[in-house]
Amino acid sequence: MAFTPGKDEIRLIEDCMANDRLAQRTLYEKYKNAMYTIAYRITGNYEDANEVLQDAFLRVFKAIGKFRRESSLGAWIKTIVVRVALTKVKKRLTFDSLDELEKDQSVHFHHAIDIDYLDKCIQALPDGYRSVFVLAEIEGYKHREIAELLSISEGTSKSQLFHAKKHLKKMLEKVGKTI
Repeated sequence: MAFTPGKDEIRLIEDCMANDRLAQRTLYEKYKNAMYTIAYRITGNYEDANEVLQDAFLRVFKAIGKFRRESSLGAWIKTIVVRVALTKVKKRLTFDSLDELEKDQSVHFHHAIDIDYLDKCIQALPDGYRSVFVLAEIEGYKHREIAELLSISEGTSKSQLFHAKKHLKKMLEKVGKTI
């Protein structure tokens, strides 16, 4: 099913395809904050996130003519940002070996958590845990998609998410933040 962008978005896309610098700046300004947040959550540091943002938007402007309108422009840009960010961190990603997972893989958060502290805990996760956690829990990717993006099995994706949640729970409990 094709996504139908509004007239303003179509015009913006066309102007970007024509290398109109003002249109490119407008597109960048419209999406930079959301895309930076995604890049930062995946890479875990500001410098890498800035590099990812720059590289991703260069790719967006080069490939905007290939945008097929099967999703929103923002979703298409997000896919590019995620892929660039994962490429950036892939060489340092490590994944725990699969071990026997409990039947109930869920880790439940029962009480209010300070969002800034939670974000710091997420950033403190090992790269593999953090990448899978961000993609699954924050960005809404399915394990099949995560497996493809990271070149791992779905089982590894599920295991990493389970362990990331357990690790977060332990970090939060250590400082008296009951979850």
